[in-house]
Amino acid sequence: MTSHTTPAGAAAARRAARRRLIRELLLVAGLFTVYKAGRTLSTGRTEEAFRNAARIWDAERALHLPGEGAVQRLLLHGDALVHTANTYYAAVHFPATALFLVWLYLRRPAHYLWARRVLAVLTGAALALHLGFPLAPPRMLGAADLIDTGQVYGPTVYGAAPATDTMANQFAAMPSLHFGWALMLALGMIAATKSRWRVLWLLHPLLTLLVVVGTANHYWLDAIVATVLLGAALLLVPRPDAGAGDDGDADADAGAGRGLPGPRTAPAPAAAPGTRTADGPAAAPGTHTVDGPAAAPVPAGAER
Repeated sequence: MTSHTTPAGAAAARRAARRRLIRELLLVAGLFTVYKAGRTLSTGRTEEAFRNAARIWDAERALHLPGEGAVQRLLLHGDALVHTANTYYAAVHFPATALFLVWLYLRRPAHYLWARRVLAVLTGAALALHLGFPLAPPRMLGAADLIDTGQVYGPTVYGAAPATDTMANQFAAMPSLHFGWALMLALGMIAATKSRWRVLWLLHPLLTLLVVVGTANHYWLDAIVATVLLGAALLLVPRPDAGAGDDGDADADAGAGRGLPGPRTAPAPAAAPGTRTADGPAAAPGTHTVDGPAAAPVPAGAER
């Protein structure tokens, strides 16, 4: 007789899954809240932020990095193009990262834990750098001669006056978490999937890089520093074993808490010869069965 999961056991599994999901949502939301609140601690350091901006601009020229204006001039070829870039900057960053984590949680739970920890380490390191190195973005730097495309063409997530902007710290340009999170999203999807086209996920951080630079919200060095911090986080956080979380629906059940094992049952004892079983009386050795007479024992030494 086969044992099945009882309704009470299934209900308990669903409750456990809901608790795990709520816990994860609260944890991720808490991390983002701490990050957003922590960024505001570096406000009021305007002069230092502009001094650092001048240093970064000079360092990029010394390193012969391409000017940010080259990318912006490409965007300014049409209002629709620059408006799309501004929309991408304002609307894709948080939702894309959230969808990435939700998909991993439901489909690749082992990779979800890995990605969440990496993002937490990256974000914590970025917050420390934002607090210790306030930096005005290139759109504010006169030497850069760039347009604040968000203010001119819209949409924008920043207030016109940085000192009175209560929604965001505009002097937290380095590192670019827009780029850092986008790069982690791409690497996470490449690691968690098996499609031969998965390398195309790298188009997301590439497009993000062009957008953050072309809209004059970040320097090239902001993205470079984000890449270095992400590399350090990847070294610190162990990656899941090969094949972990790659079993499709089985992993979805595990991630959602629905794949709990049923009660262990012992195998039924074998029926003794000649006793009655659920399927009828057992055939005695050498008697006729439905499939024909039973084979007689072969005498010793009869094999050839």
